[in-house]
Amino acid sequence: MFYGAMKIVIGSPLRAAFRPWVEGLENVPPRGPAILASNHLSFSDSFFLPAVLDRKVTFIAKAEYFTSPGVKGKLTAAFFKGVGQLPVDRSGARGAGEAAIRSGIAVLERGELFGIYPEGTRSPDGRLYRGKPGGLARVALATGAPVIPVAMIDTEKVQPVGKVMPKLSVRPGIRIGRPLDFSRYHGMEGDRFILRSVTDEVMYEIMKLSGQEYVDIYATAAKRQIAEAARHEANEANANEGQGTANPTSAERPADERRPAGTEQSSGA
Repeated sequence: MFYGAMKIVIGSPLRAAFRPWVEGLENVPPRGPAILASNHLSFSDSFFLPAVLDRKVTFIAKAEYFTSPGVKGKLTAAFFKGVGQLPVDRSGARGAGEAAIRSGIAVLERGELFGIYPEGTRSPDGRLYRGKPGGLARVALATGAPVIPVAMIDTEKVQPVGKVMPKLSVRPGIRIGRPLDFSRYHGMEGDRFILRSVTDEVMYEIMKLSGQEYVDIYATAAKRQIAEAARHEANEANANEGQGTANPTSAERPADERRPAGTEQSSGA
């Protein structure tokens, strides 16, 4: 009931304001379990996708959204619960992965839709990054649920990083692919090569749907590289600024320090 109310309060205005276009809506089954595996461009992805679907979609979210103190924290927790988000403790990488898998399996066993971002985090530059095999593939093989590839289009342009106000001039899109059946691998969720193969197949379908450039590294690694490059540039800029202060230009030095080597100051006539 709460989810339905939140969908009316949030979903209807979202559709009216941004008019998201959708292709392949018929690929989402009207009932029964299914996994929606999507690229991840923006925080708003988890709102645009449920807004265009008739069925409830459950995503996982970091536990901090549900445990922040104060009135704001309680409102945030109520909001995320209302839009179908499940808290996952990310304090440890291993624990977070297991929690996400258990949450996904529980959702699918109830015959519902489970949403997951195989990249594990938002793309730092709009490109599509390598999918992490642990969550998506293990949940798919453990439950036998079909995997439906989803491509979010231009959602990162709705509210670019660092901008407070969204751009109403941007019309995002959602492209939904045909369900992928991995039942041939049932019971093989312990085989890391199978998990890698399943994940890569899903990412390939997402790439075809989204038209994104594919980068064969994890998005988390790409974010580290970008942060390190930014720090390096900042350090170089600070060093250059320091050198400029310590070594003034010729025009800035006193006149007697600017004389060519070997000359002496005239004593005057």
